[in-house]
Amino acid sequence: MPNIKSAIKRTKTIQDRTERNNQQKSAMRTAVKKFETAVANNDENVKVLFTQAVRGLDKAAAKGLIHKNTASRTKSRLMKKLNA
Repeated sequence: MPNIKSAIKRTKTIQDRTERNNQQKSAMRTAVKKFETAVANNDENVKVLFTQAVRGLDKAAAKGLIHKNTASRTKSRLMKKLNA
């Protein structure tokens, strides 16, 4: 643990930010997985789940949680699954 007051504050903000980032990343991954299972099970609400997954990927890319090319590649793969 740091002894300097500013370093203690910095550690706390880093922990808060890391926790928030992990939650957002987890939500994004969950949305993608829900879409993929819906496609595998031929559910009727696939388009809604697709939009949620794409929205999560776009948000994560905008916040810097994932690289924008990773988001684009994943969206492309999801689109292929949707159209197949």
